[in-house]
This record gives sequence, structure tokens and C-alpha cells, in this order.
Amino acid sequence: MSATSKPIILTVDDDAEVLQAIARDLRQQYGDRYRIMRANSGQTALETVQQLTLRNDTVALFLVDQRMPQMTGVEFLEQAFPIFPEAKRVLLTAYADTEAAIRAINTARLDYYLLKPWDPPEEKLYPILDDLLNDWLAHFHPEFQGIRVIGDRWSADSHRVKDFLARNQIPYRWLDIERDDNAQKLLNYAEINGPCLPVVLFADGSHQRRPDNRQIAEKIGLQTQAANPFYDLIIVGGGPAGLAAAVYGASEGLRTVMIEREAPGGQAGTSSRIENYLGFPVGLSGGDLARRAVTQAKRFGVEILTPQEVTSMHLKDDYRVVTLADGSELTGHAVILALGVSWRRLTVPGIEHFTGAGVYYGAAQTEAMACAGEDVFVVGGANSAGQAAMYFSRFARQVTMLVRGDSLTKSMSQYLIDQIDATDNIQVWTHSSVTEAQGDSHLEALVIENSQTGEAQTIAAKSLFIFIGAVPHTDWLTELVERDQRGFVLTGSDMNGQNNSPCAPWPLERAPFLLETNVPGIFAVGDVRHGSVKRVASGVGEGSICVQFVHQYLSHL
Repeated sequence: MSATSKPIILTVDDDAEVLQAIARDLRQQYGDRYRIMRANSGQTALETVQQLTLRNDTVALFLVDQRMPQMTGVEFLEQAFPIFPEAKRVLLTAYADTEAAIRAINTARLDYYLLKPWDPPEEKLYPILDDLLNDWLAHFHPEFQGIRVIGDRWSADSHRVKDFLARNQIPYRWLDIERDDNAQKLLNYAEINGPCLPVVLFADGSHQRRPDNRQIAEKIGLQTQAANPFYDLIIVGGGPAGLAAAVYGASEGLRTVMIEREAPGGQAGTSSRIENYLGFPVGLSGGDLARRAVTQAKRFGVEILTPQEVTSMHLKDDYRVVTLADGSELTGHAVILALGVSWRRLTVPGIEHFTGAGVYYGAAQTEAMACAGEDVFVVGGANSAGQAAMYFSRFARQVTMLVRGDSLTKSMSQYLIDQIDATDNIQVWTHSSVTEAQGDSHLEALVIENSQTGEAQTIAAKSLFIFIGAVPHTDWLTELVERDQRGFVLTGSDMNGQNNSPCAPWPLERAPFLLETNVPGIFAVGDVRHGSVKRVASGVGEGSICVQFVHQYLSHL
């Protein structure tokens, strides 16, 4: 057990010599299993206790002298009890204070009192404390050691923080300010007042108020800045295609950096279950796939910058230069665009207002537990919507899928259709669309219209998850890289010169490689590429084979 995770024995005495002696005896007997801390006054001890709870430490036993100025031992124990109610409480007293100690059994819920002096400790101290500590251990349930997020379920910023931590595989504990009594206590101990949520508490006792993703990333040690100014291969985007390209590029000797604006795994990383990926007969979650891929990429030396965003790109001689959101630049021989896509926004009244406060794009698995016993609505009829419906059915009372078409068969895999049909608490409403979202501070109701009958009904709803197609974010490529009318990147033979593109035409005598754009050395893979198959396996395949084209390109430099 590490020193920081050991339960704590806190001893308090205003007499320096006595405090040193009792701490020495405690350390000698219990130092291998407990962290021994001391304070020279009740007020100092109280401040220490508040800091300990902010760091999520646990106090097993208080050993406190009764006769202290300003705050007696009993007064301290009365104030410390609500903070660590399970901790054992022992009072050190002189003979004249025994009456006070006996009264404290009721007032401060005292477990024991010891008379000074306690020598020899083997007879007068250790047997008593051994019994108390053994009793404490028998009922001890270790606290979660890690990040805690205090916020409001209906806050878009709280949702963003939870989603960022979850998608980056960072364990955390969620404390709802309206449901968890401990949440307000922690804010008080940290002396946080006024509008401040969400608050992120870290294991070292520090905190951040309303942090953006970059601030959290820097605090928890995610890499946001590149270690070098130049790379053989720069990969923009960290979904399955980008991760596959990173693994193959680095494993074959290319100095590789991958830049991801949200979290490795991309849109696929939010999938609750991928069951048709080769080699995983029982399926795996998108988060599991992302975690495995990140571990593999880092093993080969890939630098992963997250959250970081590329805002522009230009050419300089034979080099490709990308500019990041913070203004810094990275230069490389070759670039692979693996940008993926984002969910198309639903443009009906009220939706934008409640985004993050009952309306979510993608699976939003961080909200699943909050939906326990509630009715959940899912918009969309493709695989992602089906996977989400299956996942939420484990928590929600009822999951209703709203599908514009007449069935799921046109856009969903048969295995998912069969699973949905066999799940009692999932219902599918065909020819149905959301026309309005209603509520005050959060989503409270949906207006749903049937396109065949024209009937509209208003239904109470707290959670709506939207999966209505994907759009690429490629505007930043401006007039450098050729795209189709919807913004997907054109590669290989798809560049037929008939798009009236302002981009420069292919400049070399050789034909572009299969996944190469109109700019030699800039490639596109995965969902962002025009004509790609929108499946995880195909993205991984494109990212893998693209590295071979990168090698061929580099061999001609």
C-alpha cells in the first residue's frame, strides 16, 4: 500500500513533547499500515481534516488530548465527527478529566479514553488501539481514489467535463450537487462560493472551477504540446483510422505524432458495443477499442496530443506545415487526414437550448446512470442508434427509438434489429420525428410527429440522444485540399476535376496513390474520405494500408 493511500491516524496535542512521543509510539506500531499525522491544536487539526477529505484520504482514528487552549479535545471531536463519521475517537486525559471524558462518550460519540501517561505502550496503548482499529477495518470500504466532479446533471459544462474524462479513459466520481449531500460539504471545505460549477477536485487536494478541457488535460498529465517541431508523419484525428495509421507508421520507423481535438477513439469511441469487429466474437465497446489502440500506439512511440486541434495547413517547399489552435506549428514530410465526422445537428425549436441539458449527440454513456428508471428517446435508425438503444435499455424504464423511415432494415445490421426485437423495454416508432423540445432549465418534453398521419403528441421526456447522420469538419482545409460538395475529402481516382474546385490540380506525372489527395504527401482515410464505408473495420483498414503509400511517397523525395 502506498503512503498516500494508507488510512490515517491523527493525533492532536498542544504539548510538543507529548505530541512527539505519542507520534513516535504510533509510528513504531502502526507505521507500516497507517499514515501517522499530528497537529498541535484543535483548529489546526480541523483544517487538516478538511484538507484530507478534499484529497479523498481516510481517517481511521483520532487520538486527541482533552486539555488544549481555544478548542478542547471533545470540541474538536464533535466538529470532526461529521467529516469522518466512521473514524474511531479516543481522548487522552489526565485523571482529573475523566468526568469530561465519560460525558464525551455521548456528546462526541467517544469510543475510548486513555489516561496519561500511557507507558508502557505495549500494555496501555497498543492493545486498546489494536481492538479499535480492527473494528474499524472490519467495516472499512475504501473511498474512490481519484478525480471527483461536482456539478449539476442539467449543466452542459458538467456534461462536457464528464464526457471528456470518460472518453480519455480517466476514472472519476460524479457528485450531483442536488442529490449528493457530500457535494456541498466538499465545496465548503474548499471555500468555494458563488456560481462555480462544475468543480473538479484532484487527488492532491487542488481544484478547478469551470475548467475547459485543456486545463483539465494539463493538470492530469495528458500531452497537449508536441515534443519536437518536425515529424515524418503527422496524423490529424484520433479515431480508428488515425489510430491504425499511427500504430503502423510508428512500428515501421516513422517519427509519428497524432493530433486529436477531443479524445482518442473518435465517434467510434462513444459506441457502447461493437459486435461485428473481426476477432472479438462477444464484441467490445468503443472505449475498450480506443484504450487498446492508444496503448499499442504509445508502445511504438507515437506522440498523442489531446485535446489539441489543427486550424490550418500550408505547404513550405517539400514540407507540410500544420498550425494548432494555440498558434504553434508542426512540420512534417507527410500528413494523414483522419478527421472522422461529427453528428449532424437536429434543427428544430428548443434542441440547441437543451443541448447538454437533456439533449445529447452520440451515445453519451456518462449520462446512462442518471437515466435509471426514466424514459429515454433515441433519434436515428442506423447501427449507432441501435447500439445506444441496447445500452440504455439496461438502465432506463423504457427506450423509444424514433425513426423517420418505415423500418430499421434499410440502415441497421440485422443482428442489432434482432436484439432490439428481443428487448422488452425498447419500442420502435416508425415515421416519427421530433419537431420541438420543451422545458425550462432542462429538457422536460418532446413534440413528436407522425409523418403518415400528421398527428403530433407532446410526451414527457428528460433525455434525448440524437444519431442522425454525420458531417465532416473540413472547412479549415480551405483551398488546399479538394473536397466534394458535402465537405468529404476526395482522394485517388475520385479527383476527376469536375467539381469546379478552387484547389490546385494534381501536379505530378505519376497518378495519385489510392488514398492521396490532390496535394502529394497529404492523404485521407476513414469516414472523412469521400466514398468511404462508414464502419470501424474499414477505417482501421484504410489507416493501416495508407502507411504503405506514405512510404512510397517518402521514397521519391
